[in-house]
Amino acid sequence: MAQYFEVHPENPQQRFLKQAAQIIHGGGIAAIPTDSSYALVCHLDDKAAAEALRRIRGVDDKHHLTLLCRDLSELASYARVDNRQYRLLKLATPGPFTFILEATKEVPRRLSHPSRRTIGLRVPEHKVTQELLDLLGQPLLATTLIPPGESEPLNDAREIEARFDRQLQVIVDAGACSREPTTVIDLSQDEAQIVRKGRGNPVDLGLSMD
Repeated sequence: MAQYFEVHPENPQQRFLKQAAQIIHGGGIAAIPTDSSYALVCHLDDKAAAEALRRIRGVDDKHHLTLLCRDLSELASYARVDNRQYRLLKLATPGPFTFILEATKEVPRRLSHPSRRTIGLRVPEHKVTQELLDLLGQPLLATTLIPPGESEPLNDAREIEARFDRQLQVIVDAGACSREPTTVIDLSQDEAQIVRKGRGNPVDLGLSMD
């Protein structure tokens, strides 16, 4: 049964976030709010937790999991970027964009795409997510909370509790999120490719929607 913490979206209670961070650090799977939708997250270095995350989400190892980062200072440890890519990332973060980037050797092979050695990375613009990341001191491994066989992400914490209570260890309720997932942009090739159009507008980054 999941621990349920109801927090203020702009001024979250630190004692609840600290408890949530401790459970995640100990291998727990959490549902947390972001600036796009609710996400499933776990500790970056916990292999069993990452496998549980994929099972709950109903995806295999070819599905890109995403690193939720506090800011771009954490980028160099996990992804290789050139100056052009970095300028685009700086323009887009924090915000509702996920970028697919070439993974560094720091990223465990089990977390990157098995054939391409790429990783998803994003910097969310949500107070609760940012404070959780600060408390943990490292990125979280994440995936959009879309139930298996469905196409829409969940944005209501009570619905998440009703459907996933026995599979999660933590639910952080900061009110409803957007129902739109992030816009996914692949920067691992020569040209930027829009993989999924979501809440973020690629036009704001100077990218064509063609």
